[in-house]
Amino acid sequence: MKNAFYIASRYLISKKGSTAVTFITWLAAFAMVAAVAAMFIIISVFSGLEEINKEMIANLHADLTIKSKSGKLLTNINNIKSALKEDDQVIHFSRIIEEKVYLGYKDRGEIAYLRGVDSAYTSVNPINETLFYGKYPNFTYSNEVIMENGLDNRLSLPVNSSEDFATLLMPKPGKGIIQQENDIFNKKDIYVTGIFPGNDQLDNYIIAPIELTQELLGLAKNDCYQIVIKLKDPSSADMLKSNLEKKLGNIVTIHTKSEENAAFWKMINTEKLMIYLIFGLVIFITTFNLAGAITILQLDKKEQAKSLIALGFNKANLRLIYFFTGFLIVGSGIVCGLLIGSITCYFQIETGVFKASENLAFPVKIEWLNYFIVAGIALFFGLSISVIFSKVNKRYLSEN
Repeated sequence: MKNAFYIASRYLISKKGSTAVTFITWLAAFAMVAAVAAMFIIISVFSGLEEINKEMIANLHADLTIKSKSGKLLTNINNIKSALKEDDQVIHFSRIIEEKVYLGYKDRGEIAYLRGVDSAYTSVNPINETLFYGKYPNFTYSNEVIMENGLDNRLSLPVNSSEDFATLLMPKPGKGIIQQENDIFNKKDIYVTGIFPGNDQLDNYIIAPIELTQELLGLAKNDCYQIVIKLKDPSSADMLKSNLEKKLGNIVTIHTKSEENAAFWKMINTEKLMIYLIFGLVIFITTFNLAGAITILQLDKKEQAKSLIALGFNKANLRLIYFFTGFLIVGSGIVCGLLIGSITCYFQIETGVFKASENLAFPVKIEWLNYFIVAGIALFFGLSISVIFSKVNKRYLSEN
């Protein structure tokens, strides 16, 4: 095996019998370098995008969320608060009411999601740290709100304007004859103090003091739809969830952050799988260059093979030489590809030269797992091709 590896390394770096053989051998190596580098860079960019989405979605869902098992309103609020205050793992919790609402401004309007929160909300979900501009409401007035960027742009709402106000309309519950508009809707003018970035999870959101939603819905001061919880150690969420379910009984449902974001994680995992499949296919196609290189190398080294057989090499030894040649091409392609991919990623992290938009550079996150995934896929296909095509000359060897 040692002799076979040495001969294979000499075959790779020595001058070949013809220019075509040299060209095809180096083409196979360069193709592997390009495929590996491209896959690593794309996966690193995807990891960066995933990290940004995680940070954004973290501002919508807490470590634990408590909801009513029947209906929207949580019952026994005082019992729930007592249970949370007794647990050392709970460092903050906040009450929330969330409903659809009609937002109107001048001659434009849209259906939006109104999330009413109390003053402790930013201790659980620090959305105040992600504002594009403006400021987070100080809860002095119940009609001060912050708004998702896309919703604000579509309606052209003024921010921090004391002259122009938008209007929220919430349908009134009840029945009977409608005689005027006030019988249909509860209305409230709102003052926009700040704008926060949106994504698929935060699209069309308005965040306001909980008193505003209680007023629009006609709820009592202590009423809420859910309670969100910030934990000292987020990894203990499942254990605390089990403990709270025992204390609070069957009147509530408790979800962890991953359970609340089930659709998001499913989408992320599907996209990641598709990227692996697409670039796995690219590397698989690239390895056909390797198959050609091994086959032509066998033909180019036909006379040397006869000499090696005469010196005592058998068929297995010769096949091992061609296998190691393929292995060296694949190995050098992986090392160089990962090196080029890493340099490119570090360059993007430091400079942000490649832009996703005018003000946003493509995010990149380098992870050790990505190195193992890319190298593993390239090795699998490369070694498989090397094993298969190192046996191409079986008939020729049997004749010698």
